[in-house]
This record gives sequence, structure tokens and C-alpha cells, in this order.
Amino acid sequence: MSEYLFSYGTLQKAEVQLKLFGRLLNGTKDCLEGYKASKVEIIDEGFLAKGEQSVQLAAIASDGDTIEGMVFELTADELSLADTYEPVEYSRVQVTLASGKLAWVYLKI
Repeated sequence: MSEYLFSYGTLQKAEVQLKLFGRLLNGTKDCLEGYKASKVEIIDEGFLAKGEQSVQLAAIASDGDTIEGMVFELTADELSLADTYEPVEYSRVQVTLASGKLAWVYLKI
């Protein structure tokens, strides 16, 4: 069974997908309504050791705002791999996207 993951940041990068999943992900454009993308500083040393920048985007609840991104189709094992990639300051939650698709997204906790 497929899982869906909405990305508004680094998981959209081909080099990150190849390194993490060993393949390019199949995805389509979609939107996360009721959130805005805000820059935050990441202090997770494990994440920073992967070569990622300390300033990343985080989805913050906000009435009337929308974040554009990509929704990717993954296996359950790949979704678990994505969990190991994201900074410890982020948590995976399920949301309904503008398309009506139920997907996971990482939100800053």
C-alpha cells in the first residue's frame, strides 16, 4: 500500500531523494491550506551533519495561507526512511491537501 508525503522543502531535491531512497520519487504538485512556510533555525546536529543548512522552512498553522509543494508516493519503508532524515524538531502528521489527498507532512513541534 502506498503512502503519500507532502514536501515543501529539501525532500523535493533530486539529490536528497537519490541519497535517501535510492531513486527519484514520483510526485505531483499540491498545496497545504491553512499553513504558511516560515524560516526556522535547526539545531539538530545529526541533520546538519548531512550537509543541510541550519535555516529551513517550517509549516506554521495560519488561517488563509497556503504552502505550495509536492506530494510524493512512497512505500511504508520509504516513509520510515524519511523519518530518519528529518530534524528532531519536526514531527510527522497526516493532513488533507487541497487536492483532497490524505498525506503525511513534517511540521515543526
